[in-house]
Amino acid sequence: MENILFGLVPAFMWGIQPLVMTKIGGRPAKKVMGMSLGIFISSLLVFIFRRPENLTWSLVLLSFIDGLALSYGLVNQIRGLYMLGVAKATPISTGSQLVGAALIGAIYFKEWTSLGQYLLGLPALVLIVIGVAMTSYEEDKSASKGQLGPGLVRLLLSSLGFIAYTVILRVANISIWDALVFQGLGVLVGSYLMAKREEGAELFKGETLRHILTGLFFALGNISLMLSNVINGLALGFTLTQMNVVIATLGGLLFLKEKKTKKELVLTLSGLVLVVGGAVLIGITKK
Repeated sequence: MENILFGLVPAFMWGIQPLVMTKIGGRPAKKVMGMSLGIFISSLLVFIFRRPENLTWSLVLLSFIDGLALSYGLVNQIRGLYMLGVAKATPISTGSQLVGAALIGAIYFKEWTSLGQYLLGLPALVLIVIGVAMTSYEEDKSASKGQLGPGLVRLLLSSLGFIAYTVILRVANISIWDALVFQGLGVLVGSYLMAKREEGAELFKGETLRHILTGLFFALGNISLMLSNVINGLALGFTLTQMNVVIATLGGLLFLKEKKTKKELVLTLSGLVLVVGGAVLIGITKK
């Protein structure tokens, strides 16, 4: 039971992170800059106690590029959250990441090798796509003021960044522990380059410093996931992590008071069940 509870720590951290970010407020550029500062600070703290076992220039470069991919994912996800709200954006973001990562795992990494895995995996992807479509339904199309389309594009772009961030180190066979500090530097540099044009001299003032807290939440989720995968195994660790979508979506509705009509609420909750169900099935295929 203790192992399961520990496996839920990354889900909790990543679930409340967008809630805290939204509550703190501020423009997207300040949010991503503060978050990247928190991620980099945490990676430096880890580096003090755990140095890379085999430090090479290829490790440094690929880890830095991996951080750039993560910063691209974060920038676009934060803009998507800003446009659509946490309750609507989180299932879309999580669902598109699940679908993309599962397809790459099955096709490129050959993770699905048996008929049983395809019989579980393909319906899981269909469930996730349907669930995402249900959570993004709008009864009054004018209510979003034209934000749904651009918000969806931002979230899909963010998923590309997050998927690249998970794939790069795996292809290069680099341990996340070894990559962490150089990855954090890449996140910081990438976020700064993408955010400075919007905020300029104001980038490191006000909300930016408060959003360091959201970066620490993200980093704690990342580190606890690595530990959970060791304790619980990849399949169970992966599945437990996806529960963050439940925390963030319900938190957006209850804590942030994001408005939905009765029909939208029913579809959102039903879609959420489908996304989680699809995530569980994908987790089973990883066994």
